[in-house]
Amino acid sequence: MSAQTIKNENTIKFNVVEKFVSIEGEGIRSGYPAVFVRFAGCNLSCSWCDTKYANENPEYEEIDVDNLMNFIASTEIKRVTLTGGEPLIQPYIYLLIDRLIREGFEVNVETNGSVSIKNLPRDVIITMDYKCPSSGMEDRMIVDNINFLGKKDVLKFVVGTFEDLKSAERIIKTFKPRCNIFFSPVFGMIKPAEIVKFLIENKLFDTRVQLQIHKIIWSDKIKGV
Repeated sequence: MSAQTIKNENTIKFNVVEKFVSIEGEGIRSGYPAVFVRFAGCNLSCSWCDTKYANENPEYEEIDVDNLMNFIASTEIKRVTLTGGEPLIQPYIYLLIDRLIREGFEVNVETNGSVSIKNLPRDVIITMDYKCPSSGMEDRMIVDNINFLGKKDVLKFVVGTFEDLKSAERIIKTFKPRCNIFFSPVFGMIKPAEIVKFLIENKLFDTRVQLQIHKIIWSDKIKGV
């Protein structure tokens, strides 16, 4: 567990852009119903970001720990995804993660690869991006994070160009991640068939292509799904 402590947990408030129930659109829990908490603010600014409403002058509500936990518990769903923005820059996020784990929730933390994951509890599922060149943020990646990803975790390459594919190949062959590896196309930028062709031609046989099914079921413009 983390070292974050405070005498009165309920003095902590989190900046929450949205909280909702939907299905996991990607990752190892893809297709499962889950509770999502999207936090405000991000330390990166990716060129193709699809949640700018959470990052650029976001509208959010301040929610204390008990009220957030009450909402999550009220859904009767045990799978929780903490996302953003970037959840790991939220002050006292580890306090919330620890409490969720103590109360029996399966926690998935979606993080952008530029914040250390070294101190995340091993109980959580980590879904971590590696930002490829088209994002404009590749130089912000902490590549040492890859060493902390295990068998239940995900390393996700969001790719939009051939250069992105080559960058992902280099990272995989250099660092040999021990986790699940997913390739996800930037919506509207690259055809999934191009990714499949690249993975097969370059013998990346332990990687998977994923499509964001929530954008297929609904739309890439709708929030709260």
